[in-house]
Amino acid sequence: MAAIWAGIDAGKTHHHCVAIDESGRRLLSRRVANDEPELLQILADVLALGDEVTWGIDLADGGAALAITILLNHDQPVHYISGRAIHRASESYRGEGKTDAKDAAVIADQIRVRRDLHPLRATDDTVTDLKILTGWRTDLVADRTRTVNRLRAQLTGFFPGLERALDLTDSGPLTLLTGYQTPAAIRRIGARRLETWLRNRHIVRPDRLAKIAIETAERQHTSLPGEKLAAQVVHTLARGVMSLNQQVAAIDKDIEARFRDHHAFDVITSMPGLGVILGAEFLAATGGDMTVFGTPDRLAGFGGVAPVPRDSGKISGNLRRPQRYNRRLQRVFYISALFSIRHCDESRQFYDRKRAEGKRHTQAVLALARRRVNVLWALLRDGRCYELTPPSAFAA
Repeated sequence: MAAIWAGIDAGKTHHHCVAIDESGRRLLSRRVANDEPELLQILADVLALGDEVTWGIDLADGGAALAITILLNHDQPVHYISGRAIHRASESYRGEGKTDAKDAAVIADQIRVRRDLHPLRATDDTVTDLKILTGWRTDLVADRTRTVNRLRAQLTGFFPGLERALDLTDSGPLTLLTGYQTPAAIRRIGARRLETWLRNRHIVRPDRLAKIAIETAERQHTSLPGEKLAAQVVHTLARGVMSLNQQVAAIDKDIEARFRDHHAFDVITSMPGLGVILGAEFLAATGGDMTVFGTPDRLAGFGGVAPVPRDSGKISGNLRRPQRYNRRLQRVFYISALFSIRHCDESRQFYDRKRAEGKRHTQAVLALARRRVNVLWALLRDGRCYELTPPSAFAA
């Protein structure tokens, strides 16, 4: 009995598993349903082929979640390899065809020869919940953005002045549009009655909003074709945005409640610019286990804030932004660096120094984000909160 490498090309309803030996010879190739009995059976069949099995898979969640959990529950080593890496590797194998069996065989062979792949580990319940909640929040925010854009487009079609004057992400203008949408309707109610109507709905500064609405309505006395139907659409869209705002606010509370249960909550949120939402997204993207990455350099590379060399021949020192990285984690690093520039003097000084060196705004923020990865890594490693003066300085 010898070592075995098994590759799984994951799918929504079915996976394909291929097992190979040390020479790359295919020992097993089977299509298996994404159900527990079938997955347990393929696990037993592969384990019967050798003393030690190493698994590889091209998905880290979603449709592959059940298969990964079963393997980890049976103490099987599982490594993740991206679909893009498999696609590129497939070009070096014989044949131009693409099948699930070939992809699974490529995964198995890549697991056999490579030593730089990330092992998958079981995450605690808090991190799993944060992945679900932050992913749901991302979808809700995207839906809200699309709905606001539709609302702006619809309102511009018959009342462009009001669209320019209002911030349609704020609760006050949205409430106004649930009651009054057309210039004629706003003129009929008048400033005083409109102010009272808004105040009864607990709108902040109702006098100011009523004044803006009346002034824009007085500048347009032309009624456009389809205005009545368009006003109904605006009413519906405004209510939709308000509903999405309430859902986002509710899920933010859920995220904070679950994030506080994690042992690294105080450490992560102590970093300037890393609040509850960005901190939760950091945990969701990384799993919270820094030993998986090994070094802060690998974490920075995974997050897309570390430049990669593009040297060739006599050209050296040519650094460019990487193409393969976690977009979600890069957003966390970048946005938190922007916030830290506003609220942390040290971050502001670092940013100003990079700008003085001739770097563009984006380059300076990425440079700051890269520096902050080292700091966050050290804090998580030592289990201590961020301080302006490190403890070693007091000892000196």
